[in-house]
Formats: sequence, structure tokens, C-alpha cells
Amino acid sequence: MVYKPVTGGVTAPKGFKAAGVAAGIKDPTRKELALIYSVVPAGAAALYTTNQIKAAPLHVTKEHLKDGRAQAVVINSGNANACNGNQGLIDAKAVASEAACLLHLPAEDVLVASTGVIGQPLPLTNIIKSLGQAVAALSEQGGGAAAEAIMTTDTRPKEAALQFELAGKIITVGGMAKGAGMIHPQLATMLCFLTTDAVVTVPCLQEVIHSAAASSFNLLDVDGDTSTNDLLVILANGQAENPAINKKEAAYYLFQEAVLKVCTELAIAIARDGEGATKLLEVRVINAASREDACLAARAVAASNLVKTAVFGQDANWGRIICAVGYSGAKFNPDRLDIFIGPEKVAQNGAMLPFSEAAAAEALAGSKVSILVDFNEGTHKATAWGCDLTYDYIRINASYRT
Repeated sequence: MVYKPVTGGVTAPKGFKAAGVAAGIKDPTRKELALIYSVVPAGAAALYTTNQIKAAPLHVTKEHLKDGRAQAVVINSGNANACNGNQGLIDAKAVASEAACLLHLPAEDVLVASTGVIGQPLPLTNIIKSLGQAVAALSEQGGGAAAEAIMTTDTRPKEAALQFELAGKIITVGGMAKGAGMIHPQLATMLCFLTTDAVVTVPCLQEVIHSAAASSFNLLDVDGDTSTNDLLVILANGQAENPAINKKEAAYYLFQEAVLKVCTELAIAIARDGEGATKLLEVRVINAASREDACLAARAVAASNLVKTAVFGQDANWGRIICAVGYSGAKFNPDRLDIFIGPEKVAQNGAMLPFSEAAAAEALAGSKVSILVDFNEGTHKATAWGCDLTYDYIRINASYRT
């Protein structure tokens, strides 16, 4: 199957519009309010953070998705609307209600999401005032503005989209995400929104995003913190008019692969843009006894602060890598473990191996660093992504609230 990359992000699929506008939430000089809109009601599914502390918008979105449909999503940056008690719920519902009124929709068809500082009241008046501007700005070319509006410490917007042919119809999957810090997702990334014009049943949508997240966002780490606001939403409006994807047959798996490709591209973009990061870290585990073992080990290495700092310092300290594999929970034989930094083998059979420090340093010097761990036990593999840990991460987060 040929999957063709296209531009447009969440507005690449037919029947979707988006906008991003200023809202005076935290920074009056930038866009902080995004709106995604489907011209027809869409099937919808979502994944939510496993953090026991959940932001108010997540509760509202979960309630609104009980019927498996939605037509709009409102997202604000600059304020998480988390830990604000009952007032947070009131405010999140007010945002959904105002957007619904402006778009002439039932309130239950509007989903809400927030990102930013925890524990500060949502500036509701500013958001309500700006929603009219967002509705007026809705456009089939508005995906980029929406992706910009959901950024916090991100240095650049994150979008992806692709197309493929199914039963003579062109299917498009688009997405946007935000995230640079507080990234150690469990079921979703900090914020991710996917759109598609495919005809897909809601149960299939739910299964597809669960599978896609497991192989993309759940293998991503920047700093080990799982946000209170993690959310992944997918809307499918059926405008491609393909035969319905309603069971696990060929069409389902083609669609699943498309969603995974979009999610993987967004996950890598988040890792590359980690707060203060100078290097993308890719960790591959191969020849494991099970997929679970491969995932556990890959993510542990990508999430290790000691590995991250060694990557930043361009130090081929493979002992930190094997240590992370050891506490990952993966099952393996330590005496069979081989480790590579780039193309350079730095450990063999779980022990020291003479290697070229110069070659290893060269592998650590680029903007992308690859680590390979070979279990030499089975046929399963996994890839995780992270970034280096730098002085700038401390600087950014030491003064984030102020």
C-alpha cells in the first residue's frame, strides 16, 4: 500500500475546517485558542491520561463522547484548567456551550481540551470573547493556525497528514499535536487531535487509536512526567464515502497503518522538540522474546535521565543503557545482550567490548542519536523515542509559571 504524505494537518481530510486565534490567556502576542470543526457530525473516540489527577476538560470531553459522536473541538493553551475544583468543570462546560451556540450544535457535540499552567483559574471571559473570532476564522486552510495555537513551550507546531486509496476512494488521515515538556504519555500524548474523512465505526476507531498510541506515543519520553491533561481524540466524518470499515479485515488494517504512521510522525516531532533538546534519541530493541519485553526495555532506555545526559555530553557510557534495560521489567538473559551506539558495537554478551571511542563519539555528535539493544532471544522488536537532557531543560522549567 502506498501512503502519500500531504499538507494541511487536521484540515487535510475532506469536510474539516480549523482556526487558531489570540485569546489573551497567558501571552497576548500569540495564538492560544484553536478550533477544529467538521461540516457534518463525526464518529469520535478518545484516550485519556492515566494520571489520577485529570483536568476538568477531560471529564467534560469524556461525558460528551458517551454517544460516540462529535463535531467540534475547542482547545486552549496557556492554562491547563486542572485542579480548579468544581469551577473548572463549570468553565469547561461553558466553553463547550458557547462554541456550540456559535456553531449551532448541541453542546454534547463539542469537545474541549486545555494545556498550560496547572492550578490557575481559566480566564473564561477572554476565551468566550475569542470564540466568535475563532468561528469566523474557520477555514479549510486553518490547520496550521490551529497547530500553532495549542503550543506552550513547543518551539514549532507539529502536524502530519497522509492519503491512501481504499476501494477506489481516497482516504485522508490528518493530525496535530503539542508537547515539549511533561511528556511520558500513558494512553495518549499531552494533546493530539486526529481527523479522517474515512467511514469508520466508533468501536473500530477506539481500537485503532489504542493500538496506534501503544506503538507511538506510549513509546515516547521527554522528562518522565505524565500530564494531567493528556488527551488523544480522533474524528471520522465519512466524507470519503468509502465502504464502512466495521471489522478487522483488510480495510481495517490499512486504515490502522495510516493512523499509526501519522501518530509516529507526531511522536517523533515531540521528541525532537523536547524542552531544551539538541538531539533526537531513537532506541531500538530487537530479537526480544515478546513485544512487551521489547517495549519495556526501549522506553526505559529512552526515559533514563542518565542516558539522556550522556547523549547530551556525547559520552558513550553504555553502562547507563544496560542499567536501564535491567530495571525496565523486561525479561531477558543478561549474558546475551548486545548494545550498539550508532553502528558501533559497545557491549557484547552483556559485558565490556573494546570499541572505538572516536566512532562512538561521532555517532553521538549528530542531531539524531540511535541506540540499538539486541536481546538475541526471539523475533520481537520495538522502537522508542526521546531526547537529550540539557541545561536549557532546567532553565525552561525553573521559571515556567512566571
